[in-house]
Amino acid sequence: MSYELELKNITKRFGSVVANQDVNLQIEAGEVHALVGENGAGKSTLMNILYGLLQPDEGEIFFRGERLHLKSPQDAIERGIGMVHQHFMLAPSMTVAENIAVGWPPRGKFAWKNADLARELEAFQTLFELPVPLETRIRDLSVGQMQRVEIMKSLYRGAKIIVLDEPTATLTPQETDELFRTIRRLRENGHTIIFISHRLREIMEISDRITALRSGRTVGTVRTAEVTPAEVARMMIGRDVAELKKAPLQAAETALEVSELCVAGDSRAAAVDRLSFQLRRGEILGIAGVEGNGQTELTEALIGVRPVQSGGITLFGGDVARAGVRQRMDLGLAHIPQDRMREGLALELNIMENLVVGTHDVPPIGNRGLIRWRKAAQWSRDAIGRFGIKTPDEQERAGNLSGGNMQKIIVARELSRSPRAVIACQPTRGVDIGASEYIHQQLLDIRAAGGAVLLVSADLDEILALSDRILVLFNGRASGVLDREDASEALLGRYMFGLGEEARHEA
Repeated sequence: MSYELELKNITKRFGSVVANQDVNLQIEAGEVHALVGENGAGKSTLMNILYGLLQPDEGEIFFRGERLHLKSPQDAIERGIGMVHQHFMLAPSMTVAENIAVGWPPRGKFAWKNADLARELEAFQTLFELPVPLETRIRDLSVGQMQRVEIMKSLYRGAKIIVLDEPTATLTPQETDELFRTIRRLRENGHTIIFISHRLREIMEISDRITALRSGRTVGTVRTAEVTPAEVARMMIGRDVAELKKAPLQAAETALEVSELCVAGDSRAAAVDRLSFQLRRGEILGIAGVEGNGQTELTEALIGVRPVQSGGITLFGGDVARAGVRQRMDLGLAHIPQDRMREGLALELNIMENLVVGTHDVPPIGNRGLIRWRKAAQWSRDAIGRFGIKTPDEQERAGNLSGGNMQKIIVARELSRSPRAVIACQPTRGVDIGASEYIHQQLLDIRAAGGAVLLVSADLDEILALSDRILVLFNGRASGVLDREDASEALLGRYMFGLGEEARHEA
């Protein structure tokens, strides 16, 4: 059988680390092909090779039977291969049309006119159901709209094969549905999609075939209609996924209380507006909402890195609205930040140094102002083993790891301190099924031990699986608060757009 795209025996090494070992991937024309695997399995490396960002040490790439030599993304784009990265590559101050056209002159013309460009882009929008205002600046768009711009940019450059890297990680359920409609339209019009995701439900819904990688090698390729989610998970992690052990709710006294809290955003407008809620010991309170509705400013105020304009924050009975980060940590507060690259890690330091931040000055690691490096190394190796961090050793530079393994370092550091309260922001974003399972169980164990967890997540599956109550944020205010048994994905999605009690009556 001839394939649209074929990667044969791809091997890529980074020093002593083998990221891909004899990987084979065959893509059929006009299909949605899911690429799955644990963090560090080699998915991103393989796609970066396909997109020309990396060159393989061994192996070949064939496009419609012709061998390709991709030395740069420009080479890939010229052969009709596009890629939409998880972190969008757009200029916030430029318009949608400018972002799409910049660096890509009109084909067959000396120069393009705005009206000509608009007509060409509007044709793409109509054909592929990609509604987005062309004259709007990127900074004023929602996450879902930004993603449409990236897809349009690939189409404008002539892509027939489009790689989507974790495309639903920050989308609402409604935006995910819209993306899937676009993917189906692309498939109907002869485009081929490579879909990278950790979300099994989405993989089963949108893909035609699935290829799994594990430890840098190809496990196998299956037709989606012929396998179950459990079988796909087994291909990814080499074992069955365990069921979460969630003890009956035994909420006790209040651990965290927020009263009429007002917090300014970076533009000085009110990002959190008179918000009040309580988080009890022995409870997980989920915070749901479309990103950009005050979640970031709320969590920054709670941990002490963003000033409070007005209102109160009480942690275990003590007023901490003006307290520093260390004071809150000493009261038992831990924080899993949403941006691992900027807030969670020092990428230039090694794994051990990142793991001991916050505990370097207390026993058993700290002793009379000195760090006991042997203890630190042993503690780090134990954490690496427990949380499944894929690394040669604790001395590896944190910046050399995959995004999912970076996330595991942060979670290991924060949850290994036996915290009394945890603010967990997107704790499993970009993390594989096995690691997500472990992180979720750790949060549930903290709850079972009488700890309190504030779970801020854009993943409604995660919110619904873990939460006892769910608060939905819209424009910095509580759009609704629901007990878990009253909540559904559809109902939460309507609250996320500020529909309030109307959402409950229509659900």
